[in-house]
Amino acid sequence: MLTLSNGNVIPQLGVGTWTLRDNIATENVSAALKAGFRLIDTAQMYQNEAEVGRGLALSGMPRSDYMVTTKVSNDMMRAGQDAVYASVAESLDKLGCGYLDFLLVHWPVKDRIKDTWQVMEEYVMNGKVRNIGVCNFNPHHIEDLMVYARIKPVINQIELHPLHSQENNVSFDKSLGIQVQSWGPFGHGLSDIPSIPEIRAIAAQYDRTPSQIILRWILQRGLACIPRAKVNHFKENLHVTDFVLSPEHMLQISALNQDRRSSEDDNPEDFAW
Repeated sequence: MLTLSNGNVIPQLGVGTWTLRDNIATENVSAALKAGFRLIDTAQMYQNEAEVGRGLALSGMPRSDYMVTTKVSNDMMRAGQDAVYASVAESLDKLGCGYLDFLLVHWPVKDRIKDTWQVMEEYVMNGKVRNIGVCNFNPHHIEDLMVYARIKPVINQIELHPLHSQENNVSFDKSLGIQVQSWGPFGHGLSDIPSIPEIRAIAAQYDRTPSQIILRWILQRGLACIPRAKVNHFKENLHVTDFVLSPEHMLQISALNQDRRSSEDDNPEDFAW
């Protein structure tokens, strides 16, 4: 667990559900909780909140034993405050978990962040949301938000992997006490990052898989991470806390950075959707 700026905590390692649909989403979420994960990440734009909710129930796990994240969609942000308020109520209903541990702004939609944030703050004050934060925000987006936020963001979920290490963004967020959480740790389709020769060589030295080395590099930076919920990788992804990468190997992985996103469509400075 990592302690957030408001004193609450978040599991350092959770699972994401992007692209998971229908029974696969339900079964994978249930299996993830049973395997030992305690944070499930979804979003309105994933269109799988109901299936994720069924997976939470199917696990049979007490609500107090796991955490749930969802995110406000771009369309709802553009539609105005009433739409945002209704969409969060709908997320709560679909997930069926009583309250949200984390509610995030999915993307920094121009001229719509303030209205959305005010609704999210209201949900915190009425007890339906425990923590609020953002995704895909660069420093200037956060600076603008901090001007009017009554409740400060506790988390910034960003694309982060060895080819896009986000050093500047991480340093900025840390200076404000904002926890960074990595999405797409293996490159999100960019390339086969676990096959990079340097990572494979390091993995061989530790007798670990390349994916475990990548996750360890992220966690050892003090960051959180949500690899996608794939059942055949649960055991592998969970076993990354019983070894430590040397400073030299940490630097070697960081040196792979190319400031390279998985897709330019995912650039928060210039996204069209």
